[in-house]
Amino acid sequence: MRRIPLPVWLTSILLYVFLYAPIAVVIVYSFNNAKYGGPWRGFTLKWYANLLDHPDKIAAAWNTIELGVASTLVSTLLGTGLGYGLSRYRFPGKRVFAWLMYIPVVIPDIVMAIAMLMFYALVREALGILELGMLTMILAHVTFQIPFVAIVVRSRLVGMDPALEEAAHDLGASSLQTFRHVTLPLILPGVVAGGMLAFTLSLDDFVVSFFTTGPGASTLPILIYSSVKRGITPDINALSSLIVLASVVGTVAVAMLQRPQNAEGGTRT
Repeated sequence: MRRIPLPVWLTSILLYVFLYAPIAVVIVYSFNNAKYGGPWRGFTLKWYANLLDHPDKIAAAWNTIELGVASTLVSTLLGTGLGYGLSRYRFPGKRVFAWLMYIPVVIPDIVMAIAMLMFYALVREALGILELGMLTMILAHVTFQIPFVAIVVRSRLVGMDPALEEAAHDLGASSLQTFRHVTLPLILPGVVAGGMLAFTLSLDDFVVSFFTTGPGASTLPILIYSSVKRGITPDINALSSLIVLASVVGTVAVAMLQRPQNAEGGTRT
C-alpha cells in the first residue's frame, strides 16, 4: 500500500479545518458565558436551559424539522418515480422534459422564491386557497427538491443492468412486483442518498422559506435572520448545536443501517 504524500495530508487537514471550523466555533460559543459572544467569559450550560424559556425558538426548530421531514417524504416519493420513468420509459418530449428538470437545480433561489410567491398569489386570487404558511413552504420545498432526488436515483439506475428486471418479467412477475422486489432494493442506496440530500437542502434553505412563509410558520433560518439586527445570543448557538448533533446522529444511523447490506453484497461477490 502506497503511503500518502505529505502535501496530500496537509491539503486534507486544511480542507477539513475550512469545512468544520465554523461549526466548531458555533458549538464552542454555545458554552460561552458571555451574553452576546465576543471574548470567552467562562464555561456554562445555561444557554441550553435558557431554550426552555423561549418557546418561539423551540417552535421555529420544530417547524424546520417538520418542514424538512414532510417535504423530503413527498419529494423522495415523487423524485424516485420521476427518475425511474426517465430512465426506463420512452415518451414524446423525453429529452426536453429531462432538460427542464435541471432548471430548479440551476435557477437562483431568489428567482424560485419570487416565482412561487407569485404563483400562490394567482391561485389565491383565482380559487381562494393556499394562504401562506407551512403548507405553502412544504410545496415550495418539494418543488426544488424533486429534481435533486430524481437526478440521484436516475444516476443509480444507469448503473443497474436492465436484464435483471427483464428476468423478473420472464419469471412471471408483474411490473409492480418487479419494482418492489428487484428494482427498489437495488436502487435503495440512491433513494436514501437523494432523500438525505433533499432533507439537507430543506434545513439549509432560507430564501424560498422567507418568501413563502406565513404567520406561525417561522423556521430556524428565518428566526436567526430576524435576530441578526438585535445580536445573535448564545441560546441560538445552543439550538444550532443541538441540530448539528441530531444531524450527526442521523447520518451515523443511516450509515449503520446500510453496513449490513454492503457487507452482504461484499460477501456475495
